[in-house]
Amino acid sequence: MKEILKYKNCFVCGDENRCGLKVKFFEEKKVAKAEYVVDQRFEGYKNVLHGGIISTLLDEVMIKAVLAKDLLAVTAQIEVKFKKPVMVGEKLFMEGRVKEKKGRIFLAEGKIINQDGVLVALGSAKYVAATEKMKELLEG
Repeated sequence: MKEILKYKNCFVCGDENRCGLKVKFFEEKKVAKAEYVVDQRFEGYKNVLHGGIISTLLDEVMIKAVLAKDLLAVTAQIEVKFKKPVMVGEKLFMEGRVKEKKGRIFLAEGKIINQDGVLVALGSAKYVAATEKMKELLEG
C-alpha cells in the first residue's frame, strides 16, 4: 500500500494541524483506505461521534481515491447515509473508490465500518478535477 497525497495543514490528514484528525490514507488496488479511532473531542451527543465528522471522513476517503490517480480535484456534491451511531473509542475502517469518470467529473463512493464489522455510514460524491487556475490557488 502507498500513502496518498496529503496537505500538511489539512483538517483530516495534515500532520501539522493541531486541531485535526491526523488520519493517514493509503491506496491499495485502486481503493483508498484508512483507519481512525474515534476521539472524544469530536463527540456530538454523549459518547457519540458527531455526524459532521463522519461526513468529513467519508468525503476525505472518497477524494483520496481521486487523488490516488495523481489528479487534483474538489468536492462538488456529497451525500451521506448514517446507518448506526459511532461511539467514542471505536476503531473505524474507511474505504473509498472512484466508480466512474465523465470528463472532469469523478463519481465516488465510500463506506465506514466499525471494529465489529458493522456498516455505520455510506457516502457518494461528485468531484471536479481542478482547472489550472484552481490548482494554483489550492497549491499556493
